[in-house]
Amino acid sequence: MSTPFALPYRVGRVAWFALIALQLVWHGWLARPEHLPTWLVLGVTVVPLLVPLTALPDLRRALLWVGILSLFYFCHGVAEAWSAPTEKWLALAEIGLTLLLIVALGAGVKRRKPQG
Repeated sequence: MSTPFALPYRVGRVAWFALIALQLVWHGWLARPEHLPTWLVLGVTVVPLLVPLTALPDLRRALLWVGILSLFYFCHGVAEAWSAPTEKWLALAEIGLTLLLIVALGAGVKRRKPQG
């Protein structure tokens, strides 16, 4: 992928894997859930981010699916930042990664020339 759109896709891929790592660290180690089993919370937060790995040979398609999924993580980050002051920095990191991912996807879209 040596097109001018390669950098945004690399940034998107890094943001995607960083979001997976953040979920693992957040819910598995730093702020373990109090009322639910840890495996259940990790399953709900990590598994959806792993599903697009099946489309990894087509990175654009995989990142599109992750971009769609990241809207859930953005909402989760906003809700956690608002309601859990002790975990606010983790929530802000989640918001930042999702925004980085969405911006990278937008920057990587190939623009069509207007027909006319």
